[in-house]
Amino acid sequence: MDIALLKTFLEVAATGSFVNAADRLFVTQSAVSLRVQRLEETLGKPLFTRSRAGAEMTPAGREFERYALSIIRVWEEARQQVAIPEGFDRSLTIGAQYSLWPRLGFGWIDALRQNMPDLSIRAELGMPDRLTRFLIEGVVQVGLLYMPQLRPGLEAEKVTDEDLVLVSTVPDVTLDTVGDSYVFVDWGPEFVGAHAQALPHLTNPGLTFALGAMAGEYIVNRQASAYLPARYVKRMIDGGKMHLVADAPRFPYPVWAVWRDDMDADLRQQASDLLVQVAHQVDDDSAAVLDQLRALTHGDTIEVMGATPPPAD
Repeated sequence: MDIALLKTFLEVAATGSFVNAADRLFVTQSAVSLRVQRLEETLGKPLFTRSRAGAEMTPAGREFERYALSIIRVWEEARQQVAIPEGFDRSLTIGAQYSLWPRLGFGWIDALRQNMPDLSIRAELGMPDRLTRFLIEGVVQVGLLYMPQLRPGLEAEKVTDEDLVLVSTVPDVTLDTVGDSYVFVDWGPEFVGAHAQALPHLTNPGLTFALGAMAGEYIVNRQASAYLPARYVKRMIDGGKMHLVADAPRFPYPVWAVWRDDMDADLRQQASDLLVQVAHQVDDDSAAVLDQLRALTHGDTIEVMGATPPPAD
């Protein structure tokens, strides 16, 4: 069985569209159609009902989906096991969003290598949709994400609470003057809604990044301001490359570890314990940034963006 055919089938099933599947797989729509057609010819049954609205799985398609997932999972397990380098007994593939690799992801790998020298580690980068697909297919065993998309066979555990804070490369900028330099970083629908309510004068800056903390690379090299993770910007603040904006509200943003539920229990427990240890160190960095912001804030209380205000007396 051609694994590419199965992955294409699952992508169409997940997106409900041949066009979207082609975009995610970085192939043409005709290539997707041909792969699905070959699979249907092999099985002797139509797997999708095509229409202008997209592609909907037939009863045969829905039945075949679980087999396709099982085949890919077994294939990935076999591929990873065979690929374990000489001198190692186990393997672990970790996926994470860009924003979560510095400090948290890399720190976790350091801890894993120090405490589990027999473990071969592979790291993957991706946006949430890509990482979720990798988890489902067994390409990665655990993913670090901000907004996990749970699917059958996956389990999520909260790792820590991130804090998004407003920083600027412009010294002495304030909430009243930050507008000209402000860049909107889209951290998801909850952030967008809370941001619109708390900072309405910054809702249409004319420049939006849906790149997570990668936007920090743009900000730090320009006269610009944006909401970025406290942990991520700590070194740049300490080095004088960025500055906290006084009186700006913070936005809590939890980090999750999403595990495959068929992962070796002993390996998962050891890896999870080490992740918790690294997360505690990360929490210290975030707390230090919040202490600095608190010192710049009138009344010493940092407003939480999106928090429900207390009832009036």
